[in-house]
Amino acid sequence: MQYGGQAVIEGVMMRGPHKTAVAIRKASGEILVEAEPNSSITARYPVLKLPLLRGVVALFESLILGIRYLTFSANQAMEGEEEELSTRDLVLTVAIALAVAVGFFVLLPAGAALLLHNHLSIFWQNVVEGLLRMLLFLGYVAAIGRVKDVQRVFQYHGAEHKVINALEAGEDLRVETVRPYPTLHPRCGTSFLLLVLVLTIVFFSIVGRGGIAWRLASRLVLLPVVAGLAYELLKFTGRHLNVPWVRAIAAPGLWLQKLTTREPDDGMLEVALAALEAAREEEAR
Repeated sequence: MQYGGQAVIEGVMMRGPHKTAVAIRKASGEILVEAEPNSSITARYPVLKLPLLRGVVALFESLILGIRYLTFSANQAMEGEEEELSTRDLVLTVAIALAVAVGFFVLLPAGAALLLHNHLSIFWQNVVEGLLRMLLFLGYVAAIGRVKDVQRVFQYHGAEHKVINALEAGEDLRVETVRPYPTLHPRCGTSFLLLVLVLTIVFFSIVGRGGIAWRLASRLVLLPVVAGLAYELLKFTGRHLNVPWVRAIAAPGLWLQKLTTREPDDGMLEVALAALEAAREEEAR
């Protein structure tokens, strides 16, 4: 059974085949754990389980879950303050952030590359666009990684990976046995984003010449296709890391995770273990 998750504010969310759980370290030092049964639109519409489609669905469902649990963890962090964040507040914030991200990482490189149409062929324009998009992304990740609060989130990200690595190795799940495992994992969302960036170079090269409106619209239309394929490739590499050429494909994503994970302390590992234990309750029955 595959488990995955994400770091939240002072905590970790874990999702398994049957349940999703979040564990938060409160200001008092107590670990608060909440869990709920999984529900997916694919249960009602099995056609959405088909390859490519399931990747897009998983992406949106993960985003929705992430918003909910980020709201929950943010409110726990603000405990004792007069006003708490509502789901609406965080949805609006994330929607604005996504719009800015699409503009910055998708539309800006596409428009910038189009300025070179008198000097470069369409192939090289697309290569420049892809390289510019990758540089912007790497610069962004490196910049936010210098923020103290983000560094703590990256530590919880590392804790999540250590716990899942230990689980998949069949380890007895305790802080001292989980601690030696790496903070990198082949199915990480960071690796997914890098695959998306690389695949955009390939897919956007298919699109012929056109004006700025055509170029930008084609990027937006093809983005779900790229995301669906990146999801399938990520799952494939996660299952076949024993094959040398698959390891070569996965390696850049693992290198990039060195920017988005940090070595956690034992308290963070304890939180990640609590989240995983709650997510596995159904499996243990």
